[in-house]
Amino acid sequence: MTFKGMDVVSVRDLSREQIEQVLDLAQKMVPYAKGEKTTKILDGKILANLFFEPSTRTRLSFESAMTRAGGRCIEIAQPLTSSTVKGETLADTIRMVDGYSDAIVLRHPHEGAARLAAHFSSKPVINAGDGAGQHPTQTLLDLFTIRQQSGGIAGKKVVMVGDLKYGRTVHSLAEALAMFGADLTFVAPSLLQMPRETVKQVEKYGVSARLCTSLEKVIADADVLYVTRIQRERFPDPSEYLKVAGCYRVDNVLLREAKKNLVIMHPLPRVDEIAPEVDETENAKYFVQAFNGVPVRMALLSLVMGGEL
Repeated sequence: MTFKGMDVVSVRDLSREQIEQVLDLAQKMVPYAKGEKTTKILDGKILANLFFEPSTRTRLSFESAMTRAGGRCIEIAQPLTSSTVKGETLADTIRMVDGYSDAIVLRHPHEGAARLAAHFSSKPVINAGDGAGQHPTQTLLDLFTIRQQSGGIAGKKVVMVGDLKYGRTVHSLAEALAMFGADLTFVAPSLLQMPRETVKQVEKYGVSARLCTSLEKVIADADVLYVTRIQRERFPDPSEYLKVAGCYRVDNVLLREAKKNLVIMHPLPRVDEIAPEVDETENAKYFVQAFNGVPVRMALLSLVMGGEL
């Protein structure tokens, strides 16, 4: 299966076999991502990192991945420093950057922006998050982390908790986990429960996800706990945010009820939904998860740009 020249806008763009291909190659990339080995598979290639929304892990891990693979990056890291402040459309920005690079990574506040960019670019476009829509590369690194830390994905009981309505990471991940046959539970207040569209997509894979509001009731059976931040910036009405802020918190008291080998993940940044004391436990895998963005993105970039390890 060839990825060369392919856009990755949604996890739905990828088959299970393609996802496994990325994860298998990412495993081989780990020593290169750590700097223990060096490679020039993307020597001479240029990646355009276009970030019209704040980012730490995604932007830096794409830049690190490209550098570790021997390529280079050009970027827009602050929208106010680009010609968008002069009224330039996203379509024109993409047409222009298309001539400067071999692939484009785009983060944008508007859902559908990455699909639009793919339409106007002749080079592969990778969605790094579009509003409350999709975040496919986060899904890939999350799957990689679950497989790495839990010994597989199929049959694992995964509990997602927090902002499941606006949290784009869980939309992509839920669909991919269902594709791999995981058991899913969605824990959120009714205001922030998983969108019906995502639930329906999960059901297409034969998975009947459980929806509930109590984390305490489901923690004992979980193999993986995927925690998300209640995102103040996504709420159109601040008063609605205040109703749900701080409604879930993972601490050592909660973990007394959990399996000893529970894997705790978080796409980060966190606020107060995971207590700092949890960082010292064997369960905490969110910083490993953040690192895994480098080998996974190295793998994906090499595939779409035709690099060979």
